[in-house]
Amino acid sequence: MTSERRYLLERVDDAAVVQLYADGFADLALREKVLIWHLYLAALAGRDIYYDQRHAQSLEMRAVVEAVLTRGRDISPSVLQEVRRYTKLFWINSGPYNNVTARKFVLRLTQRELLEAALAAATAGAVLPTRPGESIELLIDRLAPMFLDPAVDPTVTNKTPGPGRDMLATSFNNLYSGVSLSQVENFSERYGLNSRLAQSDGRLVEEVYRVNGRYDREIRRIIGHLRDALPFATSSMGDALTALIRFYESGEEADRVAYDVAWVRDQDSPVDTINGFVEVYMDPRGVKGAWEGIVSYVHEAKTRAIHTLAAHAQWFEDRMPWDPRFRKPDVAGVTARAIEVVIETGDSGPMTAVGINLPNDQAIRERYGSKSVTLTNVSDAYERSTPEAMRVEFSWSAEEAQRAIKWGGFAQELTTAMHEVIGHGSGRMSPAVTEPPHKLLGEQYSAIEEARADLVALYFLPDSKLVDLGIISAEAHDDIVAAEYEHYVRNALVQLRRVREGTQIEEDHMRNRHLIVNWLRSHTSAVDVRKRNGNTYFVMVDAIAFRDGVGCLLGEVQRIKGEGDAAAARDLFETYGVHFDPSLRDEIVARVDRLQLPSYTGFVMPRLEARRNESGAIVDVEISYPCDLETQMLEYAAFARQDRHDSGHMPA
Repeated sequence: MTSERRYLLERVDDAAVVQLYADGFADLALREKVLIWHLYLAALAGRDIYYDQRHAQSLEMRAVVEAVLTRGRDISPSVLQEVRRYTKLFWINSGPYNNVTARKFVLRLTQRELLEAALAAATAGAVLPTRPGESIELLIDRLAPMFLDPAVDPTVTNKTPGPGRDMLATSFNNLYSGVSLSQVENFSERYGLNSRLAQSDGRLVEEVYRVNGRYDREIRRIIGHLRDALPFATSSMGDALTALIRFYESGEEADRVAYDVAWVRDQDSPVDTINGFVEVYMDPRGVKGAWEGIVSYVHEAKTRAIHTLAAHAQWFEDRMPWDPRFRKPDVAGVTARAIEVVIETGDSGPMTAVGINLPNDQAIRERYGSKSVTLTNVSDAYERSTPEAMRVEFSWSAEEAQRAIKWGGFAQELTTAMHEVIGHGSGRMSPAVTEPPHKLLGEQYSAIEEARADLVALYFLPDSKLVDLGIISAEAHDDIVAAEYEHYVRNALVQLRRVREGTQIEEDHMRNRHLIVNWLRSHTSAVDVRKRNGNTYFVMVDAIAFRDGVGCLLGEVQRIKGEGDAAAARDLFETYGVHFDPSLRDEIVARVDRLQLPSYTGFVMPRLEARRNESGAIVDVEISYPCDLETQMLEYAAFARQDRHDSGHMPA
């Protein structure tokens, strides 16, 4: 029974660990289960790519702490406890950096304690990631600065380094190696999305992510599982998987485009996957794709509402509050679904979004359309694991808190659907612009695009069209709008709990929310800042002024994107979206810590296991729920250590 399920499993510092459930999997046809099984293995096969992209030493660091955990019987209990805390954060964030703040977290041990733990693990049989001729002592000497010193490689992505400082030199991800921004600006990239750019013998070299290139081993394993999936895929999905394999093999831009088009055209398959180098948030330039793997199937009942939005996308496009030259005259191929996620790895998990709209290629979106999905089981798990105190503590009145409790989940899920379907799926570039927006807007592109999609959803939420379409009841409409607007304003305040150091926001979704609420505060009467008993509240006081302000800001944000106005984008975020008062942040942190409220969430994924008959054929795929982060992550690590493409089983 759902009421008996465990959702919130544990807290690790300010992170919540939550179990994700996938209802309906057991009722799928065997063909669909087997397809999902092979795609599930493909998603696991690429997981270490993302770890390596996060930092050049991530995989070695993970191997050390996992060795200590699995061979820790002779290690001091206090040391082992600290290693376990750190390792869980490492797993949740897929490396040594907080995925929200972009800042490094550290292991609270001395180098001597870390070395003694590693030596004890080795004595107990652990294999440590030493290089040829390297002792364990030298290994720890080499890795200790990343483990222990917060000043060494402190930030994974730094889009606002300050005057005279280089974004690439102050961002310590592994998308670049020894490269400065000025060098890149004078270099023509052939493989922008799917390569690491490195300095070699005084020249820039693109290390392409493909077969016989960078990540060859992982990519070959992914391809093997994708080939295993092909016999069970629908015709259109088979076309997309074949195109994806071709892109993984060649790495060429033309094959990437062919895959994106084939993926968008697959609009009817009940099972879907995202596997590859997709989002560019981690790259301060907004060019290099981070690897991710997602496998899902359609939630038919919830798809009806989101499909209705997609079917009427032209109606919304024709009424966008921006210059008509940015409106699409013929909205093409908008596909919208509600899905149940089976697994998310890399850039998409254990920390996950609640909605997705792809592909990111603006030219493909305008010509062929896009796919929008809401991750229904993720939204449900977030909702069920969120403490009621999170809504009550930051609500100005009891009425606001009750609205949040009654309508918050529905309002946020609907807004997410609108964000993905009619937000990201809308608009076009100025006919006079020939370059894609991400190249013109650079480091500001992702935040601008997220702001644009949020603003579209917020603008149309009060529209009576949603009642006419049967998505919202007329009786509840005003309460739903109020609940969402109040939540959005509160969230701009509450999200400061995530940035516990420094005075600026790096994560693009957070920047967009900070921008919108601060702009509304400065330009409208929609938001009040109030104090009570020493506590600060952001209060939505005028829904009409809120919507009018959103429409005004949306018009400007679309103009910035449509014209590629990088200077205006930079000025907008510098003024409203990046900086905050640290004393206000400290107040929010104290309030959430007093109530033991989490700042972010990592998910434990469902576990699949294939059952075979005597001849080796799969006769069923069973789903279970580990409810234990450590067990799952160690199982994933064991899978990664396998030396060959093995579609038979997950390691015990």
